[in-house]
Amino acid sequence: MRGGAGVLQAAILLVAVACVVHATTTPTTTTADVNVTMATTSQSAVRSTAGTPQPPSDTGGTGVKINFETYHEVEYAGYDGWYNNRAHPEWGIADSPLTRRLPSHYQDGTYEPSGWDRPNPRTLSELTMKGLTGMGSFRNRSALLTFFGQQVVEEILDAQRPGCPREYFNIKIPTGDPEYDPDGRGGREIPLLRSRYDMRITGFSPNFPRQQLNEITAFLDGGLMYGVTKAWADALRLLSSDKRGRLASCTDQGIPGCVNDLYPAYNTIGLPMANPPPPRDHYLKSSRRFFKLGNPRGNENAFLLTFGVLWYRWHNYLAEQIADNQPDWSDERVFNEARKWVIATHQKIVLYDWLPDFLGEARRPAEYKGYSSAIHPGVTHVFQSAAMRWGHTIVPPGVYRRSRVKGDGTCDWRKTSMFTSPHTNGYYFHGVRTCNSYWNSVDPHEEGFKAEGVEPFDGVEEFLLGLSSQVTEREDNIITEDLRGRVFGPLEFSRRDLMAINIQRGRDHGLPDYNTARVEYGLPRREDFADVNPWLFNASNVAHGPELLANITTFAAANNWTTDKCDIWVCGLLETTEAGPGELFGAVIKDQFERIRDGDRFWYENDKNGLFTKGEIEQINNITLFDIIKSVTNITDADMQSNPFTQSPCFQPKQLSEFDMEPCTPDYVNKTVDFKRQTFDYFTGSAASYILTFFALGLFVVGCIAVLVYMARDRQKREAIEKNKRRKTTAAKHSRDGATIILATEYVGKKEGERSVQVKLGTGKEIKVLNDRGKLLRTIDLRNHNQLVLYVEADRHRTQMAIHVPKEYDLVLNFEYTEDRDNALMQVEDFLGTVEVGRRRQEMKSKDLMNAIVTKADRQKQLEKFFRIIFAQAFKEEKAREDISSFDSRDAKDVLTCELTRAEFAESLSMKPESLFVEQMFNLVDKDGSGYINFREFLDVIIIFAKGNPDEKAKLMFDMYDVDGDGKLSREEFKTMLKSMMDMVNTEVEQEQMDMLVDSMMEQGGVRDREQMTQQDFINILGEHKQALSNAALNLGANVLSPGDAARHQQTVLKRENAPLRARKTIIRAYQGPEERNGASNRPSKRIGEGLKVDTLKEKKYTSNPVLKKFNAFKRYIQNYRLHIFWLTLYTLVTIGIFAERAYYYSVEREHAGLRRIAGYGVTVTRGAASGMMWAYSIILVTMCRNTITHMRETFLHLYIPFDSAIALHKIIAMTALFFTVMHCIGHAINFYHIATQTADDLTCLFRDYFHYSNELPKFHYWCFATTTGMTGILLVLVIAVMYVFATQYARRYVFKAFWFTHNLYPIMYILTVLHGSGNLVQEPFFYYFFLGPCILFTLDKLVSISRKKVEIPVVKVEHLPSNVTMLKFKRPTNFDYKSGQWVRIASAALGNNEYHPFTLTSAPHEDTLSLHIRSVGPWTNNLRKTYDPTKLQPDFGYPKVFVDGPYGEGHQDWYKYPVAVLIGGGIGVTPFAAILKDIVQKSGQGAKFNCKKVYFLWVTRTQKQFEWLTDIIREVEEKDKNDLVSVHIFITQFYQKFDLRTTMLYICERHFQRISGRSLFTGLNSITHFGRPNFESFFDTLQDEHPEVNTFGVFSCGPPPMTYTADKACSEMNKFDGASFIHHFENF
Repeated sequence: MRGGAGVLQAAILLVAVACVVHATTTPTTTTADVNVTMATTSQSAVRSTAGTPQPPSDTGGTGVKINFETYHEVEYAGYDGWYNNRAHPEWGIADSPLTRRLPSHYQDGTYEPSGWDRPNPRTLSELTMKGLTGMGSFRNRSALLTFFGQQVVEEILDAQRPGCPREYFNIKIPTGDPEYDPDGRGGREIPLLRSRYDMRITGFSPNFPRQQLNEITAFLDGGLMYGVTKAWADALRLLSSDKRGRLASCTDQGIPGCVNDLYPAYNTIGLPMANPPPPRDHYLKSSRRFFKLGNPRGNENAFLLTFGVLWYRWHNYLAEQIADNQPDWSDERVFNEARKWVIATHQKIVLYDWLPDFLGEARRPAEYKGYSSAIHPGVTHVFQSAAMRWGHTIVPPGVYRRSRVKGDGTCDWRKTSMFTSPHTNGYYFHGVRTCNSYWNSVDPHEEGFKAEGVEPFDGVEEFLLGLSSQVTEREDNIITEDLRGRVFGPLEFSRRDLMAINIQRGRDHGLPDYNTARVEYGLPRREDFADVNPWLFNASNVAHGPELLANITTFAAANNWTTDKCDIWVCGLLETTEAGPGELFGAVIKDQFERIRDGDRFWYENDKNGLFTKGEIEQINNITLFDIIKSVTNITDADMQSNPFTQSPCFQPKQLSEFDMEPCTPDYVNKTVDFKRQTFDYFTGSAASYILTFFALGLFVVGCIAVLVYMARDRQKREAIEKNKRRKTTAAKHSRDGATIILATEYVGKKEGERSVQVKLGTGKEIKVLNDRGKLLRTIDLRNHNQLVLYVEADRHRTQMAIHVPKEYDLVLNFEYTEDRDNALMQVEDFLGTVEVGRRRQEMKSKDLMNAIVTKADRQKQLEKFFRIIFAQAFKEEKAREDISSFDSRDAKDVLTCELTRAEFAESLSMKPESLFVEQMFNLVDKDGSGYINFREFLDVIIIFAKGNPDEKAKLMFDMYDVDGDGKLSREEFKTMLKSMMDMVNTEVEQEQMDMLVDSMMEQGGVRDREQMTQQDFINILGEHKQALSNAALNLGANVLSPGDAARHQQTVLKRENAPLRARKTIIRAYQGPEERNGASNRPSKRIGEGLKVDTLKEKKYTSNPVLKKFNAFKRYIQNYRLHIFWLTLYTLVTIGIFAERAYYYSVEREHAGLRRIAGYGVTVTRGAASGMMWAYSIILVTMCRNTITHMRETFLHLYIPFDSAIALHKIIAMTALFFTVMHCIGHAINFYHIATQTADDLTCLFRDYFHYSNELPKFHYWCFATTTGMTGILLVLVIAVMYVFATQYARRYVFKAFWFTHNLYPIMYILTVLHGSGNLVQEPFFYYFFLGPCILFTLDKLVSISRKKVEIPVVKVEHLPSNVTMLKFKRPTNFDYKSGQWVRIASAALGNNEYHPFTLTSAPHEDTLSLHIRSVGPWTNNLRKTYDPTKLQPDFGYPKVFVDGPYGEGHQDWYKYPVAVLIGGGIGVTPFAAILKDIVQKSGQGAKFNCKKVYFLWVTRTQKQFEWLTDIIREVEEKDKNDLVSVHIFITQFYQKFDLRTTMLYICERHFQRISGRSLFTGLNSITHFGRPNFESFFDTLQDEHPEVNTFGVFSCGPPPMTYTADKACSEMNKFDGASFIHHFENF
């Protein structure tokens, strides 16, 4: 029987199947009402080796002896039917469409099933085919005829394999169905899949309606015995020269007990035999248990298998005769000759022996008139879906097995045993039950040679004898329950109704109604059901006939059912008579077999094909099935009738019915169940792996993060150990003066966290807190304290203590161990006792301690309130008053009682506490000498700066340094004043310069010859610069003011500016002297900022309308970044398009495809995301082609492509790829769940390239770990997770080596991606569409880099510069061309050839060597500094060589493309500009022409000592810049604002020294040194005035993010106004 889809193949009468038997039969050894001895094999019989099954012998039957007359080469029939008909080579071939003898009746005329207006199939099955079995055939047809008919169908028809994609056409089960819905729940369905059809040209229009396929040939050409392909046939053969032409046997395989070649070989090679789950056992079994046969479904049941073995034996019987007759013939020829004879004898028996008995003598085939190429042999739909299924009505519920006739004329009838019926719990019955033998067919046969305790017997022989002796079921409308309700099904529905399936299959194939079929076959219509078959409805013929007609009539009336709405199968079956099939089915079947015969060029009777001589044809016509049986078994004439299709001489004990046999599972002996089928959850076995897999993947990501954190902390730990060593060394240095050093960690605040400190006790009456480098962080002056309280943690870790300092914040210290804390506590107490300061220890819980302390952060908040009220009082600002209005009385009291320490006062000025300026100012303000500055004292001084005139401020400054208070300032005191100012900015001036400066200033004040000056003299010395004091303030750093306060304070100061000072909005104007602003500089060299006018500021075209303001900003942003926006938009649109294309394809075009139907929109998401991933991971390679980008940016393409944004685009693409990756993974988590719930057959259809054995249910872990796509997908997730986790900023900062290594896993990622798609799981791979282009480009680009990396370059010079900067100078490689501002990647031979780090070149293109200035900030740069140490150089060996990869371009190299370029360097970020400045001077000196007309270089540094090496470069630039191309300004950012009391004197001194020497007092350069941070917005504003003809300014910045952000923000602000555009290029470090 055909099973799977359900339809016992075109199921011929066949077979198959099954159902629960309401058997109540008990075991018995005899049947009293039958006069025949029934031998029951004793279960205790001992098996003997002498009793093995024997082959046919001379003592048995007489075998057929053939007289072979054909010895010449002939054309043998093919396996697949091709070219059987030379005119129409495709007619009748395997996998060709079924033939339509009737018009199709699809609902839509194309493919939707017919029968939409017909009753439910299950209802019709119950109505017309239900009844009791156990009634024998009217014509005494044998069961052998029935099951021989099944093997005939298996020879010419196989159309039950479902299509791909799967189309479910389930049968609705009526609510309350007694077998399938006994609980009345409703909503249940019998699963059924629509048949495969020709998808190439059919099913698209009514002109070409859907045509189902026949997967085997329509000819009687041996497909049943040999298969329909040469490969299959070869797999069945022995292929031996010793046994030529034979099919392999299990004896050849050496199977124990399998002797004498009685059975075919087992399917050990895994031929794809049909292998549904046996419903008796309800689990999948290996197909290796089956015998290898030509028919893939030949092992369906034991009775069909019997014929398969029979033909196997017949082939070997003939092959042996042929081989003996022709000893020179090859194995191949002997095989083909035997195959030819097997096919011929089978053709003869089917057409001329079996068919007449099956249809009745009246329908014997017409006389053969020869082959006709015009006759189409194809199997018709009506034959497949209805007519040939008539055999189902005569299928018995089981089959007897009997022995040969004994000497007394009786037979032994074998009962079932534990071997064949292990589920009956010791109850055994006569006959093998049809429903329980499905796909357990080998058991009754193996019992004869494998069962322990059973006398060996030939199972084929016993089945043939039993089948021939057993009368088949009666020719009527009743179908045995083994088929009608108990036929096999899939795991999820183990027992199905084959009759309902027959009906539904006809509708699936678009069959018309019953009357249409009759008319097409030339038969009259039947208008009423009573006219269909009066014989059947006559009680004298069939007892239940009248009742059947009454039921049909009643149902028809109630449901408007007529013969015009009757399915062909239903009414055709009702035509059955005692002669066999009715008019319609008889006509269909007869027509089909005649066409098969007449349309077969290789038919044995066709004397024109040369296959047989007339004599051989005559021999074939004389061979009967009985002759064949006698030839291959020990059966004799006495054992079986000459016509096995009729009653046997050893008649059956009784007519078998379901009540005489074991019940169909899931019913068991003495146990019945309500539901006659079992279900199955396909997700069973997947739940654990599903959860664990995704949990493990998530855990892996977390693990990667944990490893990253561990590695980072491990590095930090190792650094901390090294740091502790340095701390101890530093502590030892600081303790040389007798002071005690305590190493601890200070708790600063919740947000601020902790910091490592050294607490220095002494010398003197003070406690100092220093950082690890020995820098002073805080001083606790104990002179003002009589007693300190020491808080000690008494619970938890007992590692914390705090020194409570009144009027200050507490010093909270943490230690690693309790012992360290206790030792520190003792040292503090001892020290306090030494300096005579009281101490009190107070132990408390950790929580109480944290609540009691005042942290630095707490103190900061208090000071913020202090300064806020101070400024509200001093500057009378309304906004400030509103801020303090929310303060309560407690806040006010805290402020009024708050007193500043010397350290806090110094910190508020951003200065060192030990600074002379701080000391002088503090002593001046601390009027009561308490050592603290209270609210009133501080307010008095601030008022002077807020409201005082220049003279008052000058007097304040004079009093600060008039130490003895005599109203006079000596020359030395004046020098002390100036030195204290310079000390604030870490500036040292030579004595000669200081004397020159003092003389000049005193001469200007008219007191050159005096040793002392009065206050008026001091004011005179200030001279024209005195006005600067009008704007001077005691400016407080951002660390003591909130941003709002600082801004308000600045605004307040600006409000007090006069008109000229308000004009100083740029760097240049703000720092020029009056005479410089008027163009009357006395500098001997060129003037700084010449042409920058002060008095002609143009009014901004600015609107206060917020909407227009935002519009202008947006417009300018678009203008400045139009290329970036265009390419980013293009990339985004392409990405969306790629995603949308696949999403649309799987959502709309593949809406009805299998995977789409299973996974829903999950497959839409995953396929779209997969394409997005392929695109992103491919195009990202383009951004990695550094050499290509560097080259292309020098071409005209730079006008259209923003090459400098390659890194930014790389990150954007990477995030896009990550987004799609996550989407893809989440989608697959959903998809794989759905996939894991599907049947194995459905999945095989969906994933055709993935092989799994038929007994294996692919679970989730199979798809993940046993398929190429799944395993590579898992590995891809792992690789990508590692790459992305270690590509974070945190990883690059702390574990750069890990980042470098993991980021270089991309080749593995791409290999896995290619393999991932090559599995063809869902679609054909097309990753290469995206990947090939970028891959080739990247490979070529990489080859260029590799060619450079292999060259070792000697280092010619190394210098260790201040600020941990290492200068490397190495030989310039041959053909190394670069531009100023470009960068390279270097690796050191001593630190690893493959670890490259990027650095900007500081050498100019015209220089013979390359130089880098590398600041030590990480492990690699620190190691580099240690490796390249000039003090450790061994002259004989030199420095380790380096590998260079580059140069690569960046935005800074485009400085020359702008008419005016502004270069802003901060910290080590000045390195690209060092090269640019040298290049500018070189080109300018050579008279080179380039677009840039003016360059402004702004060097922003905390102190000019930080990068003194740049000073030399600037000096060289100034000396060679004859054309005044470069303007350099240096900003010392020690202070927050320029107009500050601290820097005003420096400003005055700088101007004096420039006037007399033409260079800076502090740097020795012509460039002006400024004190404070540059105001970029003001500077850019003035640039437009200075260069009105310029439309675009290029701003290039490199340095810390805050600086580049400020510059970028200023450019954005300027771009809001009408005027020139400011294009900002920046790099951060």
